[in-house]
Amino acid sequence: MRISDSLVEQLLKKSSKVSDEQLANLKTQEASEKKPLQDLVIKDSILTEAELTKLYAEEIDVPLVELKPRDISKDVLKTLPERIARQYRAIVFGIEKDKSYDVAMEDPDDIQALNFLGKQLGNSVHVSIAPASQIAAALDQYRGNISSELTKVITSSDEDETSEEVDESELAEDSPIAQTVNILIEAAVQSGASDIHIEPREDFVVIRYRVDGLLREVNKLPRKLLNPLVSRIKILSNLKIDEHRAPQDGRFKVLVVGQHYALRVSVLPVVDGEKVVMRILNEGSNAASFSELGFWGQAKVDLSHAITQPHGMVLVTGPTGSGKSTTLFSILSMLNQPGVNISTIEDPVEYRIQGVNQTQVNPVANMTFANGLRALLRQDPNVIMVGEVRDGETAELGVQAALTGHLVFTTLHTNDAATCLPRLLDMGIEPFLIASTVRVVVAQRLVRRLCNKCRISYEPTSEEIRNIAKTLELEKAGGMSKMHELELAARKDNLINDGEGSASSTSSNITRLFKANEDGCDVCNHTGFKGRIGIYEVLENNEGIQQMIIGGSTSETIEAAAIKAGMLPMQLDGFIKALLGMTTIEEILRVTTTEG
Repeated sequence: MRISDSLVEQLLKKSSKVSDEQLANLKTQEASEKKPLQDLVIKDSILTEAELTKLYAEEIDVPLVELKPRDISKDVLKTLPERIARQYRAIVFGIEKDKSYDVAMEDPDDIQALNFLGKQLGNSVHVSIAPASQIAAALDQYRGNISSELTKVITSSDEDETSEEVDESELAEDSPIAQTVNILIEAAVQSGASDIHIEPREDFVVIRYRVDGLLREVNKLPRKLLNPLVSRIKILSNLKIDEHRAPQDGRFKVLVVGQHYALRVSVLPVVDGEKVVMRILNEGSNAASFSELGFWGQAKVDLSHAITQPHGMVLVTGPTGSGKSTTLFSILSMLNQPGVNISTIEDPVEYRIQGVNQTQVNPVANMTFANGLRALLRQDPNVIMVGEVRDGETAELGVQAALTGHLVFTTLHTNDAATCLPRLLDMGIEPFLIASTVRVVVAQRLVRRLCNKCRISYEPTSEEIRNIAKTLELEKAGGMSKMHELELAARKDNLINDGEGSASSTSSNITRLFKANEDGCDVCNHTGFKGRIGIYEVLENNEGIQQMIIGGSTSETIEAAAIKAGMLPMQLDGFIKALLGMTTIEEILRVTTTEG
């Protein structure tokens, strides 16, 4: 869909979503960057692609349709040959009883395309408009599964080739190896994977994707492909292809289904060759709100208050892969305003945030967290984010920055929120400094989210209820009646959409919980889960807890005082989300207990 600048300007005025000053700035930006106004409007988040498409549809009087690619039957899709569908950016998504065709197009104003489609399908064509990204996703449904795609590519190469030496022709842009890498990345993006693992074994190469926090094997490739695959990825990442003994880290970008993705690459020598892990980061994704992340109630209030303070320290804690970077990305995006100078020191820089000054740790150049933080303090910052506090020197510098008028965000590796405060004491920070600088501590984990379409509700047995109550220590937290009060409060706080989950009961008994459908459905790729959500505990450093820190209290005592003051422990936050049908009891226990 290509909309003229004059029409985009007209649509913006009609939407009332842009002021005259913003429009003037957009025109200046258009002239300097030489980009269409349409692209700048989406890039600067003035309108989303869907909103702009809707306005355009109303203007040209064409129905707007929301395409759900996985819901389109392959037989219906292939009514229009792939070559024609890609050429005209058109998708057949339905066939009516009268044999007429429902067709979605990126640009229904394309007269030539309309004429051709009419001849190809017959005159009974009902044309709608859909966002370009949805059209691109639907076009990808023409492709087979990853195994069949890889088989086609691999068999097109020389099967008699047994040498593991890499030839230049194997690394060309149109080579089977380049196509293999593209297929692996595209399939990973489509399956919602966060990481791609390419792991050498003695006789083959294993491909695994991490989806919703769990690794799963998706394919095995011939051993002879290992070296060409690794070399191709090294070339894309600007790494040394002749270095096989030392670890290497790099990064490259790809365009998949109309979205830009950054892949953070790590290459590590192992016994059977070199292992590659690629972290997938969606550069086009917008920061999630606190509610979308899973914050609600007092936790959301305390965190929202802390990040609006002019100075102080906010600590986020949890193990690797618990979503700390995503939480900080959302917070920094909320604070990112033209009048605020935000500077970060990270290892590595995962999310790129426009308007934020982000620095990568580089030990070779002596750019450590501590040295980087010293340098940042001379850059006139309002907000500082330190990727991780690893030593006493970094901790002390962070505390001093918080004392001298800066808002500081950082992460620690501890099991819960209360343990964070004694951990700072262990690093040599004076108790009175911790008490006066720390605003809140957020501890978090990520749990898999149940698929809304196929999840199953069930009535737990009396024994299950007793085990849940015992494991989660519900009586200490006020018992089941208190849990139902919190469940209702979560609903009122819009933690879930109406109809997403059903209240288990308003009595003091659990009458309903949810579990994953073992067979799953097309929406969740037959796993029973779709996406992840955070479970949290947010400890506000109130006056009582400040006195405890100065008095050298244990983390258990601090935690008890925080719960008494209104903090909801992480397991119970998870339990409320299980009652709402967002996750399962097993998921909560898996991420919060060593036995799980």
